[in-house]
Amino acid sequence: MTTITINGVQLEFEKGQSIIDVALKNEIEIPHYCYHPGLSVPANCRICLAEISQLNPKTGALELIPKLMPTCHTAAVDGMVVTTASPKAVANQRAVMEYLLINHPVDCAVCDQAGECGLQDYSYEYGRSQSRFQEDKIKSPKKDIGTHVLLYSDRCIMCTRCVRFTKEVTETSELMVDGRGGTEMIDIFPGVALDNELSGNVVDLCPVGALLDKDFLFQQRVWFLKKTPSIDGITASGDNISVEHNEGVVYRIKPRENAAVNQWWITDEVRYGWKFVHAESRITMPSVRATTPWQPSDAQLAWETTMNRAVDVLQAGARNGRLALLVSPMLSCEDAFLLGRMILALDPSALLGVGPIPRNGSDRTLTGGFTICAEKAPNARGVRRVLEALAAVQPARRAIAATPTVCDAQEFIAALTTAGVGVALVTGNYPSDWMTEPMFRALSTRRIVLIDTLPNRLTPVAEACLPGATWIEKEGCFENAKGRLQSFERAISPVDFVKCEGQIALDLATRLAGAPSTIYNGAYTRDEMCRVSGLNMFRAQVHHPPREHARSSDMVLVEL
Repeated sequence: MTTITINGVQLEFEKGQSIIDVALKNEIEIPHYCYHPGLSVPANCRICLAEISQLNPKTGALELIPKLMPTCHTAAVDGMVVTTASPKAVANQRAVMEYLLINHPVDCAVCDQAGECGLQDYSYEYGRSQSRFQEDKIKSPKKDIGTHVLLYSDRCIMCTRCVRFTKEVTETSELMVDGRGGTEMIDIFPGVALDNELSGNVVDLCPVGALLDKDFLFQQRVWFLKKTPSIDGITASGDNISVEHNEGVVYRIKPRENAAVNQWWITDEVRYGWKFVHAESRITMPSVRATTPWQPSDAQLAWETTMNRAVDVLQAGARNGRLALLVSPMLSCEDAFLLGRMILALDPSALLGVGPIPRNGSDRTLTGGFTICAEKAPNARGVRRVLEALAAVQPARRAIAATPTVCDAQEFIAALTTAGVGVALVTGNYPSDWMTEPMFRALSTRRIVLIDTLPNRLTPVAEACLPGATWIEKEGCFENAKGRLQSFERAISPVDFVKCEGQIALDLATRLAGAPSTIYNGAYTRDEMCRVSGLNMFRAQVHHPPREHARSSDMVLVEL
């Protein structure tokens, strides 16, 4: 067993690990700026220097290395003793902080990074209580360097994380180090904007307020934000994300580290693709075809009337022919299960289909292993898995010939006529208009109950239109392109008078059966799913976010 002692704590390590890597994995803090586990190690910030003693192979005695060593660039060795709290190491930390703050502007009060700034934290913990610098500070310009990113050069501490990211991860190399000495700064090459598909990650990498997100600029103080673990609801990547919100409003999405899925990164598409959640065009009120739209004060009446119409339409369809259910790949596995169970209870021979699955090009895997997913739906595999399992336990379906157990979008359109479908329950929940011309022609000639988030051509012709919730507004799980099942939590309550599809399915089922209503719960629904043959993986194979990740605001508010 190989061990190393860091600040008096004996730790095990694997061959090849650096000292700082061992320390951080065991939650021992060593101050650092330039080091990042996903990037190369330049060892240029120098604040992680420590006193190191190691065994002399000739004498077997523990000997102190005469100079301070960078813990980010020094490999851990069996028997090594490291301290970052010795007088020599502490003096270095104070000196580094003093040098970094010489030209740094004192603008924390207006900086977006305030509250999550490594310079603020380390200045308090490792720096001097006052500056000895009396000369004028060097002023550097603010620059617009790309579609999403602003550069405040005078705040930069030259950790070069951003430069290494564009060189080593995206391999687009838009950023460079320009100048030398006190005039050294980060910049873009002339005529080359920072505009790659992962450009927003440089904002996450920046330990200070030098690189800022235009979208989040001056929007919210970070200490007011609540952080909720979630999963990419835009593509099939299954990237782990954090939804940061306050008072029911989402302000930003950031990556959540997961070495098995997305490492430390997310694409700009995922980072900024959530805007439809708060779109002014959102469907927020139920509606019945050919009736006057309800006002917000009539929300309860609107839901009651629209649900009654939906029940009447579905019951009439089951009596006079065959029902159809089209489940969007944007919905969770739990939504698909509750909708499928409800429809099959009404019509065991119902036609089941998975909604259109948008694609853009082909998957691209970067050098470091991060994959940009071409499939723009988070749960096509999970929806199909659930619907196929529900269909397989319906004896009445064995007599149905030709039609696939669960259709894709094209098969669904073709089967609507041949299967004699008169009524269809259709779900959308896409971040943009998804209604194709063939789909509209096939559905518009039938009676439709629609659950969707954004209006489209089907909305005005649907007998009943029910507003559905986005993935940020509910809990559930998705199955990504690699078959990994991951759960996500509800970040904000559904906007206005919206309900999640799982709750709508439960409400419809209780009305159809005349039973008392129940409240949707993701964990309880997964327990019910496990009782269905073929869905037992929802008990043991769903990956849940670490509980300690969820964070609420720690700001104490005092009423004046």
